[in-house]
Amino acid sequence: MAATSPPLPSSFQNRKKIFSNFTSSKPFSILSSDKKCSRFWCQIKSFENQPPNWSVEFLSGTEPIHLIQNSPSSSMSMAAASASDSAVKTVKKVCLFYCAETKALAERIAAESDAIEIRSINWRTFEDGFPNLFIPNAHGIRGQHVAFLASFSSPGVIFEQLSVIYALPKLFISSFTLVLPFFPTGTSERMEDEGDVATAFTLARILSNIPTSRGGPTSLVTFDIHALQERFYFGDNILPCFESGIPLLKNRLQQLPDSDNISIAFPDDGAWKRFHKQLQHFPTIVCNKVRIGDQRIVRIKEGEAAGRHVVIVDDLVQSGGTLIECQGILRMG
Repeated sequence: MAATSPPLPSSFQNRKKIFSNFTSSKPFSILSSDKKCSRFWCQIKSFENQPPNWSVEFLSGTEPIHLIQNSPSSSMSMAAASASDSAVKTVKKVCLFYCAETKALAERIAAESDAIEIRSINWRTFEDGFPNLFIPNAHGIRGQHVAFLASFSSPGVIFEQLSVIYALPKLFISSFTLVLPFFPTGTSERMEDEGDVATAFTLARILSNIPTSRGGPTSLVTFDIHALQERFYFGDNILPCFESGIPLLKNRLQQLPDSDNISIAFPDDGAWKRFHKQLQHFPTIVCNKVRIGDQRIVRIKEGEAAGRHVVIVDDLVQSGGTLIECQGILRMG
């Protein structure tokens, strides 16, 4: 038992040993004979060999102090209610913004969780074609966790989205997460000749300078970036998180009834290096391109496709021409 001001009278202090030695399971009360004791606060730390399911009742200086043992069901109900309240308090609400291309995806994501609230942006243009952007109810997201679902599908839409991405963290939000499913400049990380410009590095540096929010640097989530070394293009003011859709693919394939007859085909060595370790549970087929005269022809480098279900996995698809050529040679094999 611990006591705070006002000091307890001596008549009550002499009885504190009763609390420390109390082990009875019956209701118990003591009466303070000092009438000046009208208010005090106490906290029962523990009882010897007794669970901490007791409460204290004290009305006035002339009334006894009652130590009441709660029933197990009451204690369990209180614990359950406390756990429920705690769970509600820890749910992270997120305001999700989107661009025109990701509206449908954002709505699907919000439908999966009550913790996600869809927020829109007015994407308009001035007469000269430059963006005229507006974030409705900007005051309403103060103190909120905010995410933006972006799509850098073409250079023409990047600037307007960057304008919003730079503006959101400045609205006094708790945290900011940028979800960029596809990092578009992934093929431009190589420097082979003097004068080559690594646009992947340029975009990474632009994203690295997003203003910090109240919660700190922006979190960037992107999927299956073309080259893992591109993580080093980003600065210290952003937290890049590189995710992959390969685990989802692997789980889906393993659920198929004839999963034992599935092989994974890679159109080239680059795709094999990028993903073969994550798909090593399946037999693999590796293709490559060889030059014959003025033509480049896809051939099977290793592996066997005959009699198997073949799933082609590539690290980057643009026109899809390589996949079609790979499919043709696998059918023949």
